[in-house]
Amino acid sequence: MLDKMTNQIGFQGTALVLRAERQRMLASNIANADTPGYVGRDMHFSQALREATGTAPQALASPGGTAQAAQARHFALSTQLPGSSQNSKAGYTVQTQPSLDRNTVDMDRERANFMDNAVRYEATLRFFNGQAKTMLSAIQGQ
Repeated sequence: MLDKMTNQIGFQGTALVLRAERQRMLASNIANADTPGYVGRDMHFSQALREATGTAPQALASPGGTAQAAQARHFALSTQLPGSSQNSKAGYTVQTQPSLDRNTVDMDRERANFMDNAVRYEATLRFFNGQAKTMLSAIQGQ
């Protein structure tokens, strides 16, 4: 019975951790937008969440045993994402606009991703708070 109540809170908690990590990556990209040779980082959020919650298919592992990119513009890395027990990886973003200093950060894309992730983080936090309040009122019998 208790595991049914904590499963949803655990899922939302994992989503919050991954959203916070993605926010950190996007903020780092924005901060390094003028750094020559800087390569932007990002993650494929839905795949990372599936892997962190244990609901992901094992399709990312290739026959040779190495991890493939989660998306065409992501490269496989050895960086473990928080909350994941499997080989969730952060990736590098591919340059969309050529620059002379080889910096791959596209500020328009990064700002849009940053704001989108911030809104989704806030929504996840509200779901988490709502579920906690619902469980508390059920426990108190109100």
